[in-house]
Amino acid sequence: MLLTNTSAPVPAEIWQTAIALRRMALLQPHLPHYLLAPEVAVLLSHLPDERQRMLFATLWNTGARITEALGITPEDMELDGPRPCMRLRTLKQRSRGRGRPGKDERIARVVPLLDDDYVRDLKRYLATFRPGRRRPLFEATRKTAWTWLKQATERAQAQGVCFAVSPLSPKTFRHSYAMHLFFNHVPPKVVQTYMGHERYESTEVYLKVFALDVAPQLGIRFTLDARDWADMLTFV
Repeated sequence: MLLTNTSAPVPAEIWQTAIALRRMALLQPHLPHYLLAPEVAVLLSHLPDERQRMLFATLWNTGARITEALGITPEDMELDGPRPCMRLRTLKQRSRGRGRPGKDERIARVVPLLDDDYVRDLKRYLATFRPGRRRPLFEATRKTAWTWLKQATERAQAQGVCFAVSPLSPKTFRHSYAMHLFFNHVPPKVVQTYMGHERYESTEVYLKVFALDVAPQLGIRFTLDARDWADMLTFV
């Protein structure tokens, strides 16, 4: 199943299958609650401020935790060349400074920026707001980010747009990023690296969503017509 975030419409059959799969996932609290790429596009369109929109576009394009995204600086990005990328650091990694990490300390991860449109928008954002090389791109707090997202959801609802996942949170974008990678056939170990999961089990939870769709594709039936089998059983 391939769900891209291009401007081309998703085929109806693929879209309906993706929606049905998500409905099954939402019935299980332990599975991630996520949005599909077209839903994310609509949600981002309801963030009128460029800073707000770029923050959540960054969550969507990198799978960053909100604390990681709020700490991104221009120094963390390489936007020129054939392989643009971004470094994501936890709060602990940022507070440690520029020295060598400890033996058991997690290393900041680097994720590729796969969407050309996002890279272009990010360059324009940097040219417009010109943050210092070591200054955060987004001058906001976690609470502020939650408020922006809540307001965007309310704007969408005012226009009759509702999202299957409620309430939405910054973490919804992280889940959506992981699922979007899997929908587009990125190998699990690669997704684990991009997500910064120490344990593979943390990545595997996303694959459990797809497990819900395995048996339905096999055409398994449990109901048989007893009349077709009665004679055979008589001579057993």
